[in-house]
Amino acid sequence: MNALLKTQPTDSLTDSDRSATIILAGQEYELILTTLATKSIARRYGGLDSLGEKLANSEHFEEALDEIVWLITLLANQSILIWNLWHENEKKQPLTEEMVELLTTPFDLAEYKNAIMDAMVKGTARNVVSESDGNAAGGDGSKNTTGG
Repeated sequence: MNALLKTQPTDSLTDSDRSATIILAGQEYELILTTLATKSIARRYGGLDSLGEKLANSEHFEEALDEIVWLITLLANQSILIWNLWHENEKKQPLTEEMVELLTTPFDLAEYKNAIMDAMVKGTARNVVSESDGNAAGGDGSKNTTGG
């Protein structure tokens, strides 16, 4: 693994600005929308926009539960995968859909649906920061950059 990757801070992606937290069987899990998770969602639904439609228009209760369980498993595993990337000697076991199904009730899943949406909103948010640029000719001397 690249030495530069080894020196990155462990909490750069797993902070409250980028994640939502759920409690599953007494243990906290952070739901994080990473690029890897976004690609998985795109493969399954055709994109983030189609995901909302799929959840809202599920014809069968079982199908709706399956989709929520899949999303919880995917998003919670992102924080586990990030942990495992930085802590090779203390790896955590990723969740499976069966584990999530066994450790939750349908009522839990309804509450977790809000956490899923929160994580997705935070994962797609763009923060625009204005910086002063004294060398700008004309204009107001500021430029916009996209932050974290």
